[in-house]
Amino acid sequence: MNTRKVLLGNEAIARGLIESGCDVITAYPGTPSSEILPAAAAFADELGTKTVVEWGANEKVALEVALGATFAGKRACAVMKQVGLNVAMDPFMSAAHFQLEGGMIVIVSDDPGCHASQDDQDSRGLALFAKVPCFDPASAEEAKSMVASAFELSEKHKVMVMLRPAVRIDHCRQDVQLGEVRHASAPADFKTRPAGHKVVMPARIMPFLEAHNARFEAIRQEFETGFGQYNFEIPAKRPATLGVIAGGVSFSIVKDLLEALGRDDVAILKIGTPVPLPEKLAEDFLARHERVLVLEETFPVIENQLLDRTRVMGRWNGWVPKQGELVPEVVESVLLKALGEEPPSDPALERLAAARERLGLSVKKPVLCAGCGHRPSYFAIRKALPDSIIASDIGCYSLSIQQQAVDTIVCMGASITVASGLACAWRSEGAAPRRPIFATLGDSTFFHNGMTGLATAVYNRHPFVLAIMDNRITAMTGGQDHPGTGDKPRQNETGVAVGLEEAVRGCGVSYLKVLEPYEVEANLETIREAWAYAKEHQEPAVLVFRHPCVTMLKARPEKRPVTVVAEKCIGCRFCQDRFGCPGLAWDGENRKARIDERFCVDCGVCVSACPHGAIVRIGEVL
Repeated sequence: MNTRKVLLGNEAIARGLIESGCDVITAYPGTPSSEILPAAAAFADELGTKTVVEWGANEKVALEVALGATFAGKRACAVMKQVGLNVAMDPFMSAAHFQLEGGMIVIVSDDPGCHASQDDQDSRGLALFAKVPCFDPASAEEAKSMVASAFELSEKHKVMVMLRPAVRIDHCRQDVQLGEVRHASAPADFKTRPAGHKVVMPARIMPFLEAHNARFEAIRQEFETGFGQYNFEIPAKRPATLGVIAGGVSFSIVKDLLEALGRDDVAILKIGTPVPLPEKLAEDFLARHERVLVLEETFPVIENQLLDRTRVMGRWNGWVPKQGELVPEVVESVLLKALGEEPPSDPALERLAAARERLGLSVKKPVLCAGCGHRPSYFAIRKALPDSIIASDIGCYSLSIQQQAVDTIVCMGASITVASGLACAWRSEGAAPRRPIFATLGDSTFFHNGMTGLATAVYNRHPFVLAIMDNRITAMTGGQDHPGTGDKPRQNETGVAVGLEEAVRGCGVSYLKVLEPYEVEANLETIREAWAYAKEHQEPAVLVFRHPCVTMLKARPEKRPVTVVAEKCIGCRFCQDRFGCPGLAWDGENRKARIDERFCVDCGVCVSACPHGAIVRIGEVL
């Protein structure tokens, strides 16, 4: 088969997994990695493979399932985003030491620039920490090729390997060569001898460590000479005035920029295997160039492995910004500065900036979709108990910060445990909480990392209300399924839906009620009752606000059109600042709210949002 096709970077990676004969692929969705597993399922269906493709409840689960498959001699892969690796760090660090039977890849998609993440951590640094080899692709096609190389390296050295595409690789589109399935796996077989060879514990760890360190150095030597398709030099055509060491998408950017600038006096050393760094390759390049600029995202992983940095311009001495994404504009500025030139002005950008200032335009903040069930849920909590502390979580509902409805966000599942900590703060004074405490998280997040926190809170009798925002899907990352839905990614496969209420009851919760978020006024008393119960009984109460996602599941509400009675609107902006629906616009000239019919879905929920009764259902206007 000799077919080329334009693929998303994540689709190219997925294609590489199926063509490489990966037997088991697991994941938890997280932007920018979310498209990899669904694409792998689609390619497996297309090519007729028996590949097991599954969502895990969280990243730790996904990695451990993949690890178990490798113990039986199968090729396996676990997929996650960079902060998801934090959740999986426990098995990641332990698995690094094993002599694996089957090839294993951990694909970790990084998010420089924090487009969809709470931090911009560099997973290559964690690969270095664990002494796990890492591939860093510079294009979608190279990412696909690296999948096959990673499996081969993994099986040769019996080691787990990281593939680390960043957001611009995940979400680029490129013409990619398609192929057939090239690897036939051996029958599954778990080897029980030698005894304990898959057991990491204090009494046995020293031999593991010695072998692991030796293996890491052997892989470094192999990267020096055996991976020329990923580590290579593009020499300058004239005497070089500058050398550039670049990894990942930064290589593609600097290569394009030099071509556009017509500069043929700059040499580039591309590093596609930054962990462990092929040191001799880098040292030889440094020795032949007086000044070397290092470009990589985002932590100085290549830079910090260079033994002599006296000629290096990088993050360590301020030449490269210590934060932010290295987008082409930033790379151009850094490159020209290193070449002793001033960045040229862009008349088009200057005109755009002037027009924005003249028109008074501002960046529109992201908000929850019109008709979203999360909005009235948060609004009802604030309306019922205005003084409540709301510890929220990672998901669509974090956008309710625009409603001034969120007080804390830390990481997946932390809403529950932060709420427990708040309760403990007052308990340390021998007092009951002086303010209502709420934890809020979604259905997928509850299965991801909420149940352990809830069980702990029940066990220790922490008084707070847990509000589970159940929209029946993993919405923010693109609409993936989870244990609560029961659906699976491959065709003709079905799972078992884990009942949310049963899971909550299984954690020991006594007070549990399910609410329809749209019924704001009817829910107020139940919200107050739940807090009163939690405070009186010194234990968590749980409310499930259940409404299907209006965007992903197309759960259109009953038509209840509304209008704004201009005479009653006093311009307080409460509906804008505390409700924040895209269907509620602001007439700046008249200082009145109005209905924007382009976005309004006629759910009628905003009737409860106006403290002056100016928003009414059509037909009820007096």
